[in-house]
Amino acid sequence: MPPGEHDFTGLVDLAAERLGGRALLASDEFFAPKENLLKPGRGEFKPGLFTDHGKWMDGWESRRKRGPGNDWCVIRLGLPGVIAGVNIDTHHFLGNHPSHASVDAADLPDDPLPENIPDAAWTQIITKVPLEPGAANLFPATTEGRWTHARLNIFPDGGVARLRLFGRVTPDWGRFSPGEAIDLAAIENGGLPVACSDMFFSAMQNLILPGPPLNMGDGWETRRRRGPGHDWLVLRLGRAGTIRRIVVDTTHFKGNYPDRFSLEGCHAPNAAESPFDPAALSWSAILPATKLLADKLQEFTGEIAAVGPWTHVRLNIYPDGGVARLRLFGDPAESAP
Repeated sequence: MPPGEHDFTGLVDLAAERLGGRALLASDEFFAPKENLLKPGRGEFKPGLFTDHGKWMDGWESRRKRGPGNDWCVIRLGLPGVIAGVNIDTHHFLGNHPSHASVDAADLPDDPLPENIPDAAWTQIITKVPLEPGAANLFPATTEGRWTHARLNIFPDGGVARLRLFGRVTPDWGRFSPGEAIDLAAIENGGLPVACSDMFFSAMQNLILPGPPLNMGDGWETRRRRGPGHDWLVLRLGRAGTIRRIVVDTTHFKGNYPDRFSLEGCHAPNAAESPFDPAALSWSAILPATKLLADKLQEFTGEIAAVGPWTHVRLNIYPDGGVARLRLFGDPAESAP
């Protein structure tokens, strides 16, 4: 299908460098290194900047191929999961972009050396498609499965600024010890933002990223509300479970943190993700409206009114503002899938 006709908003970039994604091996990276493929942003252009190999480019770029074959790059996903679609972004690559591309995926739990991966291990998830220059080329995946690695094939050669592999994390729950408190909302544990009232300044996915926030742009922030109501965000937990400890972090948000917040939960395992309608569900109070502090990590345990089990939670902020991280520690329900 033509690029630009698909919207993967809300899904996780499973290959993101921030989540542990790595470019392992490329057939050629003469002009620009493969590692650039997974960096944040769309890449920048610096007029007049050259290296010993030619024009400096913020992407992966191979030399001009003078024989048969095509170039390729093997990626290890930062988080294993189901790939729903890809963005092969040729931003700033105008006279040097590949004419076509395809994407393969593989489930390789033993993490073999990339040069030892047999061709039989790969399944094509994006058929050979034409690419537009200087554009975000979005395509839906044709095959579902749990994948740990991907291979971008470009035909015959050229440059790609960024590769995004959008999907849903499928964590290994067996890696946790019995009785261990688990962050059920964490992106690495399958947590997924499914709806929010606003994300004008920064994306809702940031709320459940691993690690501490890097800066104010590394959280979820809404525009200034000028009317009635309040802002909110709904998360689907990685697994249905009970919540024992809540952590709300407003680090870096000093003049723009919410005055108060509350948390609600529901048990709706069959709720549709897209479009997600929170008004169609029955919500219960987990934590009543509670004062927040600026630039502060706050924990709540004894104030929790109901523990669940929940499949979804709704974070309400009053009236608006920014939250860096939300952590919801608890126990997966025994009957959870």
